[in-house]
Amino acid sequence: MARVSDVGLTHVYSGKVRDLYEVDGDHLLMVASDRLSAFDVVMHEAIPEKGRVLTGLTDFWVHELAAELPRALVSCAPDVIEGFVPGFLERHDWHGRTMLVRRAVMVPLECIVRGRLAGQAYDEYVERGTVHDMAVPAGLALTDPFPEPMFTPSTKAVEGHDVNISLDAAAAIVGAERLAEAATLCLNLFSRAAARLAARGLVLADTKFELGVVDGQLVLCDEVLTPDSSRIWPVDAVHAGEVPPSFDKQPFRDWLSAQGWDRTPPPPAVPDEVVVATSRRYVAAYERVTGRSLDDWYGA
Repeated sequence: MARVSDVGLTHVYSGKVRDLYEVDGDHLLMVASDRLSAFDVVMHEAIPEKGRVLTGLTDFWVHELAAELPRALVSCAPDVIEGFVPGFLERHDWHGRTMLVRRAVMVPLECIVRGRLAGQAYDEYVERGTVHDMAVPAGLALTDPFPEPMFTPSTKAVEGHDVNISLDAAAAIVGAERLAEAATLCLNLFSRAAARLAARGLVLADTKFELGVVDGQLVLCDEVLTPDSSRIWPVDAVHAGEVPPSFDKQPFRDWLSAQGWDRTPPPPAVPDEVVVATSRRYVAAYERVTGRSLDDWYGA
């Protein structure tokens, strides 16, 4: 395995965006890079500030929802991490993009909650009139709300694309009891987050949660309510049947789709102006959601 010589950690995994390092038997370091993935393919170009935004927003939401939030996150504060990883304070490029987390056995599902019709759910609805093979009202337009938020899981692919599945298919993977527990947790988090965003003039259309098990308890892992895992729209710009401006990476996906790319590697080159616009959108997401300047987050 690769080593990080200046802090002596073993690198154990690299995902599309994050790198994972072993701290001890109970803890890991999760470092969010500036890599950007879309349609499950990583772009060649980095998006400045992206890793800090993802980490800062996750920390914000964990603390916003802390009263009812069993979570893997221990801290993002460099001085706290230093207590577990001597030398971390000197690793300035990791400040603000690193989470010290408890080890968890991950639930092998993407736990998606949808409040409005968008994305792949819209595509399925247009084709078959269902969402994850579940019945929904007829006559819905793009961005319309569902009667109630829907728990709509997908597979968690090691390579390639995640696949949207029904609740029955998800129960076959994790068991009916664990699925019910995951759905209750995620729907509760979604409703509370949606209410907080509504107070800031934003609509939470959908989001993806990652869950794991620590000491027998289901806990929230990985990123929480970030532009990579959520669709967030300005409420005054949402009109039925129209694609709204958003504080997520959907505009980047739209740009990619307009290039005629077949969504398989290699991805097209991303022009500098698109990189800059995407970076600004991530920063705007952090500042609009939190009411804080990104300059005040670790690693500035």
